[in-house]
Amino acid sequence: MSALSWLNAEAFTAFDQHILWSDMIGNCVGLLALALGWRRSIWTWPAQFASGVILVAAYASAQLSGGVGKQLLVIGVALWGWQQWRRGREQAQDGSIAVRFATWKERGLLAGGALVGTLAVGGLFTLYPSLSWSPWADAYIFVGTLVAMVAQARGLVEFWFAWLLVDLVGVPLAFNSGLAFSGLVYVVYFALVLWGMRDWWLRSRGSVKPALEGAAA
Repeated sequence: MSALSWLNAEAFTAFDQHILWSDMIGNCVGLLALALGWRRSIWTWPAQFASGVILVAAYASAQLSGGVGKQLLVIGVALWGWQQWRRGREQAQDGSIAVRFATWKERGLLAGGALVGTLAVGGLFTLYPSLSWSPWADAYIFVGTLVAMVAQARGLVEFWFAWLLVDLVGVPLAFNSGLAFSGLVYVVYFALVLWGMRDWWLRSRGSVKPALEGAAA
């Protein structure tokens, strides 16, 4: 049995839901990545990279092209985010990652990019139904994940808000796509996001460290 076949094999069944190895392992690594992000550990990015690689197999098995595309973006942005945080840590005197709230201009760019991106990707999925059985939800998650990771790489507290908005659609879509473990992990993500948001919020208010390179308005 090849590695890909094993990853897409059933691990176990719970409550009439078939849990795939790729779905379970990829999301557990993703959960670890989110926890590391909460702690502002630079290892959040290698963990996100590994999670993306594994979850490509899970979304491909569910025929969710948007999910596959999202994970490919996760892989690419994880490499960029790792580089950004390494630079930011070098600039901070105590070796930590400085976090802050986005300016109104940055918020507008993030929101505008999310809107335009969702319309573009959703339109593409609508024109080619074979790419996704749920085009607009898939596009929303696809673009929302990219926005969240870009905000995280720039040390913006708003990245937690972006993840909350992704979760609102990600949970029901995962269950309806047969990726039950993804749905369950999204629920845990929700709790971690709330705790992480509070921690970054408090740190941003008391932080006097320089922002990440390229993060200034």
